[in-house]
Amino acid sequence: MNPVTALIIANIIWGAASPIFKFSLTNIPPYSLALIRFFFAGLLFIPFLKLGELKQMQKNDWLNVFLASFANAANVMFFFWGVDKTSSINVPIIASSAPLLLFVFSIIFLKEKPKLKVFVGMLIALAGVLIVIMMPFLQKGINSFGELEGNLMIVVATIAAVIQPLLLKDVLKKVNALTVTFTMFLFSSFFFSVGVPFEFQHWSLNQLNIAGWTGIIFGVLLSSWLAYFLFFYGLSKIDAQEIGIFSYIDPVIAVLIAIPLLGEYPDFYFLLGSCFIFLGIFVAEKRIHWHPIWRLMRKSKPK
Repeated sequence: MNPVTALIIANIIWGAASPIFKFSLTNIPPYSLALIRFFFAGLLFIPFLKLGELKQMQKNDWLNVFLASFANAANVMFFFWGVDKTSSINVPIIASSAPLLLFVFSIIFLKEKPKLKVFVGMLIALAGVLIVIMMPFLQKGINSFGELEGNLMIVVATIAAVIQPLLLKDVLKKVNALTVTFTMFLFSSFFFSVGVPFEFQHWSLNQLNIAGWTGIIFGVLLSSWLAYFLFFYGLSKIDAQEIGIFSYIDPVIAVLIAIPLLGEYPDFYFLLGSCFIFLGIFVAEKRIHWHPIWRLMRKSKPK
């Protein structure tokens, strides 16, 4: 499969995730949903695995997969906690800062030289992110703490998501994306299992309704099993810095799903913050030709 196509499909699925999981969390608690989602998605990989590939992994590779699994668990749990408290359409907009976070981390950890246009673009995008994050306070004042807390949780989830491709890029050069995904899902399931016993004190599986089952089916088959494999497959073929570009798809899909499912509509602050974020990304990267659809068209041209 074309890696660009794979990344577009993965981000369409993840764009739909915030409204669908917000709907699902009205019935099923977050640790239980996360454990079911990743454990059963991992089982679906077993028929396709070549376990001999695990022998190619060195100690550093196992450490990186373990740390990426912890980052994945942090990403998922802060995502679930955040989306439960705030508007689902805020989530992908805040997460759109991920490409700029990649630049920040490349300066800090990879010692890359910072560029002025990137710094200026980051400041513009940061203003947009702050507008979206502070939107509840701007609208409701002191009574908005819950939504503000949810937005900040999405910021933490975004940071955790950015860390994953940095940790796994070298591993994916040695080991098939499917095997890496399966291994990470097993580790992630262990982290999620820690919180499940506490949830089962006041919740049980026989309480599942259409909302809970929607989250489970979407989470296992699409958001975990399919999307993660497609994402890591794309990551194995494309430079890590380019991966964040595909997250630009997510806000559009989220709004299209959230309007009929949750009755959430973009407001003035949402649109203003979005404009700042995407203007900042454009100033920082100056690569409109990196748009996912353009890349797909370029890859499809006969040579």
